[in-house]
Amino acid sequence: MKQTVRASTKKVPGGLKVDTKARSFTLICDEPTDSGGTDEGMTPVEALLGSLGSCMTIAAFILAGQKSIILKDFSVDIEGDLDPDGFLGINEDVRKGFSEIRLSIQLVADGDPSEVEAFARFVESRCPVGDTLSGGVPITCQSITVRQ
Repeated sequence: MKQTVRASTKKVPGGLKVDTKARSFTLICDEPTDSGGTDEGMTPVEALLGSLGSCMTIAAFILAGQKSIILKDFSVDIEGDLDPDGFLGINEDVRKGFSEIRLSIQLVADGDPSEVEAFARFVESRCPVGDTLSGGVPITCQSITVRQ
């Protein structure tokens, strides 16, 4: 059954700080001071990488039982290449988002190493955030409200 997930963001005073609220939780995103922010939170692109790693980690523990894997630990190091010239309009030929994202998965699990590695690939293939990033998803602006 399809579920609708919601979040809302709002700029707060000071630099480029933004609060994102989902359910009863708040995530602060900001930019480093050398980019005009107050460095009080992750940048949005850092939060995106963190969302990918978090999703994979949670998925690993949820899916371990399906594959009869006794998972003891799971972590992901993630890095992405981003050229700000695209976002800033300096070079229209440069992608505005990440051009590549690379993962390094570390896990501790009982079992045959090749089966455990196959499990890690299975987790990667099932991660909703990874699927969204790699497959793309339409983004539709439903409304714009202008206030003065």
